[in-house]
Amino acid sequence: METSTESVDLVGEEAAANLARAALFAALVGAFAYVTFPNPVSPVSVTLQVLGVFLAGIYLGPVWGGASLVCYLAAGALGAPVFQGGSAGVGALVGESAGYLWSYPLAAAAVGAVVHRGATLRDLDSVGLPALVGAMVLGTAIIYALGVAGLAVVLSLGPVEAVAVGAVAFLPAEALKIAAAVGIVRSDAIAAA
Repeated sequence: METSTESVDLVGEEAAANLARAALFAALVGAFAYVTFPNPVSPVSVTLQVLGVFLAGIYLGPVWGGASLVCYLAAGALGAPVFQGGSAGVGALVGESAGYLWSYPLAAAAVGAVVHRGATLRDLDSVGLPALVGAMVLGTAIIYALGVAGLAVVLSLGPVEAVAVGAVAFLPAEALKIAAAVGIVRSDAIAAA
């Protein structure tokens, strides 16, 4: 008895393409983790990781954007040097920046859901600036909520101090990341036209 496997697709082309894109954005967030700036009022440094989270949600949508950040966390937990400054391991997922890291899949999914108005991807040319910025503000709120909670638990901070060092200290940097993401998306739309 002979079995032919030429016509069998183990994984569909669309799923394979989406998985490749998710891996690419996970790698991008990992690369952005190497770009760090000390924050004089916070124990957590400023990185470009959040920009990658925004872009994953915008370009991949809620499902694959969130999945890309789950892949990112898994890679870091397994030892790939993709966390802040090239760190790796499970320790980063329970340390000072743990709340921020755990928020990334949720934030990417939320950004993608707002931008695409659900799970189905839509043309980014049709997304207005208020929706784009609003999606990233929502993503930032999710990241700050979990990040501040993580800092409060790990460093035994009170709520006011945790918000001051875990959110307020990062607002100028987040505004720049939102502006950069808008510029990337809009320049991509112009280049595609």
